[in-house]
Amino acid sequence: MKNIEVVAAVIKKGNKILATQRGYGQFQGGWEFPGGKPLTGETKEKALKREIKEELNASIKVEDYICTAEYDYPTFHLTMHTYFCSLLNDNLELVYHDEQNLEHEAMKWLTKKELDSVNWLKADIMIVNKLKKLLK
Repeated sequence: MKNIEVVAAVIKKGNKILATQRGYGQFQGGWEFPGGKPLTGETKEKALKREIKEELNASIKVEDYICTAEYDYPTFHLTMHTYFCSLLNDNLELVYHDEQNLEHEAMKWLTKKELDSVNWLKADIMIVNKLKKLLK
């Protein structure tokens, strides 16, 4: 089975967490924490900053490590390293993945009580459950 390793940002703003809805591909429409694959030789922190800039045109500060989620999808195994992050400014925008598809078709700020209001992708559910314990 193919192994894919990614980093994901749990972006906090006050008492809310940013959720993004995937805009293309096999998991289009599912909700996730934004992020992506590190490039060869790239640190997890640098990869996360680059991915968030590419996906949301946002600059972030990478803060605390949360956990690593492992999940077996039908065609690959996903290892997802997650970190709390904060925005360095209020700029956030939906960016195109290619000429026809947005990277994320929507985004929402969710409180702890609202975390279950979106249809999270399977690997992200582990992170959501961890957040329910960590957030005040």
